[in-house]
Amino acid sequence: MSYLFDPENWEWLFTGNNARFILEGFLINLEIAFVSMIFALLLGLVLSLLRLSRIGPVSFLAGAWIDVFRNLPLIFLILYFALGIPGAWKDAWEDAMPSWAPAAFQSGLVLGALLALVLYNSAVLAEIMRAGILSLPRGQGEAASALGMTYTQRMRFVILPQGLRRMVPATVSQLITLNKDTTLVSIIAITEVMRRGRIVASSNFFAVVETPVLHVFIFIGLLFVIVNYALSRLSRRLELRERRITGGTKLKRVAGLEDQVAADPV
Repeated sequence: MSYLFDPENWEWLFTGNNARFILEGFLINLEIAFVSMIFALLLGLVLSLLRLSRIGPVSFLAGAWIDVFRNLPLIFLILYFALGIPGAWKDAWEDAMPSWAPAAFQSGLVLGALLALVLYNSAVLAEIMRAGILSLPRGQGEAASALGMTYTQRMRFVILPQGLRRMVPATVSQLITLNKDTTLVSIIAITEVMRRGRIVASSNFFAVVETPVLHVFIFIGLLFVIVNYALSRLSRRLELRERRITGGTKLKRVAGLEDQVAADPV
């Protein structure tokens, strides 16, 4: 433990631009995570609604899509899209990207990373959202139907607003996982925080002070803890707010789904 807290082992952090170099890499992770979260949430909602469709073939195809991408390893998807996307597409991406966009998005490599993260996480989120919608009492839809609402109106004004609020804890949990999974994009030469951490840790031969590998990755781990803890606290606040609005709820685990928690009225 003394080795861990020895101030001399942390001198590298305040020497040169090491801290800034790693923080800039962490910003790349956050940028990729933010864009992936937006598109994964939107695609996940569409997939969940298609999965609940009363049209058999549509529901079957959506379910097959979800099952395929939810059960593939994320690292496989990252490598597949990084290697499988035609070079012309990557060139078109780089040409279309405006100069004010983040530096990480100027490279066509990020296109494969975004596709992998969005497709994988949207499939997981689709199941979370589907379970949240199905957790509502059937009477909600029947009452809306009795008022003369169409299917679209029932979903838009009655079912989705309640279902989406119920699935906040599980959704935020998946978004935290997405943020951590952005470290996998280092395998396709994107200089995010893990790759930069390895660069700093391997520079001992040229460095003024020694850079212990363990301490570099502890620092990177703390960055993720801070951001993900903030997300978890936000989730908790939203959950408590929902409990106050609904007059008290209890949480129960929904069998058969990973990391799924639904709230049912007391």
